[in-house]
Amino acid sequence: MNTHTTPEHFVFLLVPEFSHLAFSCAVEPLRIANLVSGTELYRWSFAAENGTTATCSNGSVTQVHHGYADLPPCDRLFLLSGIHVADHVGQALLGTLRRAARSPAAIGALCSGAYILARAGMLNGMNAAIHWEFHDGFMEEFPKVNLLRNVFVTDAKHITAAGGTATADLMLHLIETAHGSDLAIAVADQMVYNAVRDASAEQRVSLQSRHGMRNAHLARAIQIMQDTLESPVSPAEIADDIGISVRQLERLFGRYLNCSPKKYHVEMRLERARNLLIQTDRSVTEVAYATGFESPGHFSRVYRASFGLSPSKQKAKIT
Repeated sequence: MNTHTTPEHFVFLLVPEFSHLAFSCAVEPLRIANLVSGTELYRWSFAAENGTTATCSNGSVTQVHHGYADLPPCDRLFLLSGIHVADHVGQALLGTLRRAARSPAAIGALCSGAYILARAGMLNGMNAAIHWEFHDGFMEEFPKVNLLRNVFVTDAKHITAAGGTATADLMLHLIETAHGSDLAIAVADQMVYNAVRDASAEQRVSLQSRHGMRNAHLARAIQIMQDTLESPVSPAEIADDIGISVRQLERLFGRYLNCSPKKYHVEMRLERARNLLIQTDRSVTEVAYATGFESPGHFSRVYRASFGLSPSKQKAKIT
């Protein structure tokens, strides 16, 4: 927990057509943390190339404090972009990032911002998160980056978040890390935000929706998995049901979701189990059988391997 009395300074570098939703979800938790604690724990300022204003994707215009050439010293610098991100990555922005990388500031990215970090060569060999809309193109353009489906990633040099409300999840995580869970919970309560996710949560709904629209076989396979969480079926049974070979099924999951059908189904069941542990009073044994695990012991081992804590500790953490 952070014991420093000096406010932590965040600078948000706003790229044209940035996401206003992600912007609000980034700044408001910091403001509320100051309000709830009665202490200036955080300061923030905004930067854009022209040093005057930045326009987001919904047309709103935000006044900024700094240009690229006069970024102030800060503790964290977050890139915040949105749609058409590739159109806005010029040498001025890349040069600014490389200069910032030589400073003590921790550099991160929100929404599509991971694309800019990757273009600057700053994510090679690292885990990263980006909004689901950019997944396919990102994976092809930057094969050296280990792109995850997580809502945010903090176990890398550069923190990344998928945008939207995932940005709020990340900020609440940072508040909890620096100032404790009580403050993070109080901030979430002020936001009327009762579905806070940790980094292991995935952008599952959006991914299923997107890939389902693009490939009917994949959509059907995911639906079968969703319908059989309590009594899982094998990839062979799924392939047979939708009229393709197991190899074709595996290729679909590899191409669109970067994992095997079996792994994806297990992850769905674990996510369901996590939600049941957090949101209901069901026992660990009841949750194990409700999500298709053969025994509570097996469930606990798989759950711990995925989330880093046992199901019983997950319940205790919530209660």
